[in-house]
Amino acid sequence: MINKTVKNAQEALQGVQDGMTLMLGGFGLCGIPENAIQELLRLNVKDLTCISNNAGVDDFGIGLLLQKRQVKKMISSYVGENAEFERQLLSGELEVELIPQGTLAERIRAGGAGIPAFFTPAGYGTEVGEGKESREFNGKMYLMEEWLKADFAFVKAWKGDTAGNLIYKGTARNFNPMMATAGKITVAEVEELVPAGELDPNMIHTPGIFVQRIFQGEKYEKRIEQRTVKTA
Repeated sequence: MINKTVKNAQEALQGVQDGMTLMLGGFGLCGIPENAIQELLRLNVKDLTCISNNAGVDDFGIGLLLQKRQVKKMISSYVGENAEFERQLLSGELEVELIPQGTLAERIRAGGAGIPAFFTPAGYGTEVGEGKESREFNGKMYLMEEWLKADFAFVKAWKGDTAGNLIYKGTARNFNPMMATAGKITVAEVEELVPAGELDPNMIHTPGIFVQRIFQGEKYEKRIEQRTVKTA
């Protein structure tokens, strides 16, 4: 069995260059590839197209890449809690493609499944549908949406093995499984890396065939985007 383990994020991100399209898993700050993002900051690659549900917050996650002006275009479903993302969008400094969340998820899934396009009713008759092909099915109008794929997909999992099999924990199983299938090179960072054969095959969410590189991450902050506590 092929051992896909690399030592660290620096080795895992070899080959990342200016102008590439990247997928970054997570939702808000949940399940984001923290180590990969830090390495992207260190590499200082520019003109990136980032596909992610949103862009974290101003001082964490993809927000850090926006602060350093490393991102040329964001393909996301919403701005979220990131004021810098909003500012760059409104000022025209950042190219942004906002996509209905379900459509974004399905476009990524389609990229991983080798389906070049599909039809969805979401967005028909709105700005989302401008310039897109539409077609009627059973008396209802649908938009044609194309797949999304990336040069690199960066995902975060709870556990993984040396063959690249992944298990996500709780709500961190959000965009990560879909993105893992849609990258030319998929890099997985995990909290716990175990030898091949130790994971229960029935619990694996992403089979190792989709993963090219895997490493055990470190110093995870796992920030909470909006912390709410109950008062007495």
